[in-house]
Amino acid sequence: MKKAEHRTGNSTKIYIMSCIALLSIGFSFSLRTSIAGDLAQLFDTTDPLRSSAMVGAVLGLAFLGYAITLFVVSPFLNAIGMGRLMKASAVFLTAGTLIIAFSEHLTLLTTYRTIWLGMLTIGVGWGLVDAVTNPLLITLYPADKTHKLNVLHAWWPGGIMIGGILGLLADRLGVDWNITLCLSILPVLVYGGMCFSLRFPLTERAAAGISFFDMFRELLRRPVFFVWIAAMFLTAASELAPGQWVDHALSRVVGMRGIWILIYVSGLMFVMRHFAGSLSKWLSPVGILWISSLLTGIGLFLLSVANSPLTALLAATIWGVGVCYLWPTMLASVSERFPKGGSLAMGLMGTGGTLSIYFALPAIGKIYDHAKIVAAGGEEAFTNLGGEKLNEVLSVASRTSFRYIAILPVILLVVFGAFWIYDRMKGGYNPEKLNAEES
Repeated sequence: MKKAEHRTGNSTKIYIMSCIALLSIGFSFSLRTSIAGDLAQLFDTTDPLRSSAMVGAVLGLAFLGYAITLFVVSPFLNAIGMGRLMKASAVFLTAGTLIIAFSEHLTLLTTYRTIWLGMLTIGVGWGLVDAVTNPLLITLYPADKTHKLNVLHAWWPGGIMIGGILGLLADRLGVDWNITLCLSILPVLVYGGMCFSLRFPLTERAAAGISFFDMFRELLRRPVFFVWIAAMFLTAASELAPGQWVDHALSRVVGMRGIWILIYVSGLMFVMRHFAGSLSKWLSPVGILWISSLLTGIGLFLLSVANSPLTALLAATIWGVGVCYLWPTMLASVSERFPKGGSLAMGLMGTGGTLSIYFALPAIGKIYDHAKIVAAGGEEAFTNLGGEKLNEVLSVASRTSFRYIAILPVILLVVFGAFWIYDRMKGGYNPEKLNAEES
């Protein structure tokens, strides 16, 4: 089968649908972040000493569903059909949001377990979107992967920015968090409806005639691929875990809603990702990743010492510039280094990234809870705190949690530095390409 034969005449519509799907995930991510404080108050009535860990656990659970879905579904995109999977993602996202929104009225499980189930369902929807859209864009634009994936993933922070502003507006108007969360269903209905009028192509791997089993053999015979998965684990934890935690952790520290910082960073990322193509011509993808890791580490450390809106904004700017290109450039780099890995390679990378959030968010919550108890002088002392003293203790806990995450980009500097040197020793970065002779 020639590549031209699997292309559809509605590539632009598919691209727009994919962007709206990524926007819907970012929208949902942002609204979940804005209600973290409401969830903390809800859990505080049952276990005040573990409320932050419980928030981290339920927020992180969506990423477990995300990871499992990517792992299970990615190898079978062509067998199941990308159109069917995108429609299913809209169903899961809608159902999960409604379960959480009405959790206090559903009596079959405890409120915590009901929210747990809703977050997991949302995660499955996220995973289906990511499992389809990344291989889909690589198939449509095989010669421009880094740029197109970065532009696609610009709509993730775009959704975060829109959702964050709407969440703050709803909070100002006194809208219940349940109703606020339901706003995330709106873009889901848009892209879900678009799927019914689109014809989806085969993946790049299938169109090149590479078999299902060849896809597995390609990755197993090149174990360096698993180093990239480990790196994805760390890049995702450096980007998404702080993003999901920022409102809950920083609001008391900097004297402003932490969600404003997330909105600002998301706007920065939305603009910058549109220039990834020009940047990749100046630096290789792995060079972009190394510089991004350096700025991410500096930004996270500065967030750990920020104590005012100005210092928080400066730290967030550096962190935002750092994490801007990490996720899409990681996917593009792996696709160009292991093209025969196809959707399996993309799925495993996404699985590594999302699993890291599942583990990182509860870990951050535990660090935060432990730090607040230590700063207060014990569990009994913490339960008796209030007013300014409580804010002071929680500020210490917030700084501590960000300081721990700042260690991760330092490890990435070593990993990406080694790949960068290796590429230069081989004469420079030279992406592998699938050609018609492999059919």
